[in-house]
Amino acid sequence: MLLCLYLPEYSPTGFSRQIIQILKDHNVQYSSFDILSDEDVRQGLKTYSNWPTYPQVYVNGELIGGLDIVKEMVESGELENTFPKSVSLENRLKSLINKSPVMLFMKGNKEVSELFVSLLLLL
Repeated sequence: MLLCLYLPEYSPTGFSRQIIQILKDHNVQYSSFDILSDEDVRQGLKTYSNWPTYPQVYVNGELIGGLDIVKEMVESGELENTFPKSVSLENRLKSLINKSPVMLFMKGNKEVSELFVSLLLLL
């Protein structure tokens, strides 16, 4: 999880932009959170992580650090072993297909479809 200012692709800060480029260059799969959208998270995370600045990078729920740490990990080669890679479409499909003994691929979700069928039966 990358906690940065604004959406990653439109980040105005140089530090966030640099981390995003590093993650892209190394084919790292990540999510992000705009800390400016929630002041409680923005301030609370500084205390929680004991890290006063942003961006902050977490891997599997553990704080890795900011841009300086990520750059050091790139230089040492440690980033390759620490950060998860993007999963290929073929592997994603295999995982989805085998998620349950019976898998239904459909538009929408089953709860909405079941509700719709129930409403139709009431008419």
